Amino acid sequence: MIKKIDLQNSIRNIPDFPKPGILFRDITTLLQDKQAFKHAVDTLTEKFKHKKIDVVVAVEARGFILGGAIAHKLGAGFIPVRKKGKLPWKTDSVTYDLEYGTDTLEIHKDALKPGLRVLIVDDLLATGGTVKAVTELVELQGAKIAGIAFVIELVDLNGRSKLSKYPVVSLVEFEDK
Repeated sequence: MIKKIDLQNSIRNIPDFPKPGILFRDITTLLQDKQAFKHAVDTLTEKFKHKKIDVVVAVEARGFILGGAIAHKLGAGFIPVRKKGKLPWKTDSVTYDLEYGTDTLEIHKDALKPGLRVLIVDDLLATGGTVKAVTELVELQGAKIAGIAFVIELVDLNGRSKLSKYPVVSLVEFEDK
């Protein structure tokens, strides 16, 4: 049994970052709290331990911290998804829309094999655009998405709707209305 920890209170709120009107949910305070960090990793691992996960795919940078720990606990491999130009080998890439402009994510061409069961991990679900791009990369390589895990979900931004065909788990929900 996992001891209940109040994760919401371990997340720092930073108003007007990165621009005025945005309330940034900072997980660095959760990560430095050994009990909160352990609770987040243990709880997300518990939710997917029976899904026979082969690899965890995580998004830079905060997703790497969580994804690596979860992969270790699941006995799974770990695969990074990075911004364009950061991976040293041949890559598959997906360009996706941001609020103002576009961004590109990449994964090594030989990262996934068809049929592998993948858990995608990131720290926060907002509009869903970044993780939707990751799902496209995973499926491009023929792997199967067994689930998607987040610590935080900003429910007002409705990012879950872009991921509706996958099992999605988030530990803390914030509403900013």
